[in-house]
Amino acid sequence: MSDCIFCKIVKGEIPATILFENDKVVAFKDINPEAPSHLLIIPKKHIASMVHATEEDIREIIPEIFKVIQHLAEEFGMTQEGYRIVNNCGKLGGQTVGHLHFHLLGGRQMLWPPG
Repeated sequence: MSDCIFCKIVKGEIPATILFENDKVVAFKDINPEAPSHLLIIPKKHIASMVHATEEDIREIIPEIFKVIQHLAEEFGMTQEGYRIVNNCGKLGGQTVGHLHFHLLGGRQMLWPPG
């Protein structure tokens, strides 16, 4: 998608603080953090949301995203006290960027319900 901000980050057209990258996934710091540690983990492939994920995406890309989340949670010291993983899906789910992404939040007490 030519106008997708996350696709532009993947292509290097928009700067981001990249924390992890491989052939399927990119992780970077959120520019508007909601927690002391707030990272975004996205597939390099444009997938609009979980609704649009194919069986192949669910088999190959989603597990890779969760491996990266596990790695980053450990690297950023979140595994001792805990962290939250969030995926907003669609307008009512609070999704504001039309590219599948997961938020990894840590470093503070998370509240429930989230909002």
